[in-house]
Amino acid sequence: MSDTQDTVDLSDQIARELPYLRRYARALTGSQTSGDNYAIATLEAILEDRSIIQGDMTTKVGLFKCFHAIWSSSGAPVVEDGGGALGKAQAHLASLAPNTREALLLSTVEEFTIAQVATIMTVSDEEAQHLIATARTDMENSVSGRILIIEDEPIIAADLSAIVSDLGHTVTGVGRTRADAVAKGKGDKPDLILADIQLADNSSGIDAVNDLLAELGDTPVIFITAFPERLLTGDRPEPAFLIAKPYKEDQVQSAVSQAMFFASTETLKR
Repeated sequence: MSDTQDTVDLSDQIARELPYLRRYARALTGSQTSGDNYAIATLEAILEDRSIIQGDMTTKVGLFKCFHAIWSSSGAPVVEDGGGALGKAQAHLASLAPNTREALLLSTVEEFTIAQVATIMTVSDEEAQHLIATARTDMENSVSGRILIIEDEPIIAADLSAIVSDLGHTVTGVGRTRADAVAKGKGDKPDLILADIQLADNSSGIDAVNDLLAELGDTPVIFITAFPERLLTGDRPEPAFLIAKPYKEDQVQSAVSQAMFFASTETLKR
């Protein structure tokens, strides 16, 4: 196979994995702009030396490994503005042991194996396991709050309620439609919103979230949806936290704990 064909194939592989790298970057930084800047820097590094992601590792592992090297060398900054709610988020994050949050996100939300997390972070398998366990304990114990769930399937809503309650959070209500969710959110202001996209009566969870953010101001949001491609488009703005259905319990736990550190979520365009 020619070098040109190799380059085209690698570009296609990277393009398929890029939305997930951007998701990871946004979750780390709490900012779409900052996360995208790190993703761009990763692509630039690979363009200069594509051997970075060659060898035995998969394209996705190589892409994330390159990102992590850049992220770590920059000091892993979380927010650009130290004031207000973001300043509080930064204070929370400063209390966590280095690399623990990254390891937890890679393992749960991005679903890498322990061995892959170790490769990405350039640590041993044992160290990767230790980082993940430490992150779970530290994050679950550090922040608790009030959560609004926007979900039209009763079984899923009950499961999500149980998961967040087990983490020590309080569920303020469950909205099954856009109107129902907005009414519940305005009546009892949440610290975090967990939202599906497609709701009962064909209303939109995105519209419900936009209505609530316009009314309540900065509130972190996690979208849990069977249609992640509707939000991983590259258009602005995108959610910092996005989980695909069917989800795993530890994915929800990790995303909720992560999101509680951030108190700024940009309104989404449908």
